[in-house]
Amino acid sequence: MKAVITVIGKDNVGIISSISGECAKNGVNIVDITQSVLQDYFAMIMLVEIDNMKVKLTDFQSALSVIGEEKGLDIRVMHEDIFNAMHRI
Repeated sequence: MKAVITVIGKDNVGIISSISGECAKNGVNIVDITQSVLQDYFAMIMLVEIDNMKVKLTDFQSALSVIGEEKGLDIRVMHEDIFNAMHRI
């Protein structure tokens, strides 16, 4: 199974490091990543595998939310089934 992680906010040092570190700590494998800096704003989308995740998805979402609060970012984690349902016409 996969999930989509989105990150948006003011650019600062260590964003990718913080999020990828949390992924590694919880057994979440990063499959694909794209990121951009638009003037002072950072935007990133990650596709991750959650089959071997060591915690519940809700606990992982909460951990990333804490990072987001600390760094002034909006970080969201969405299971692929929900993502696909939202974008199906």
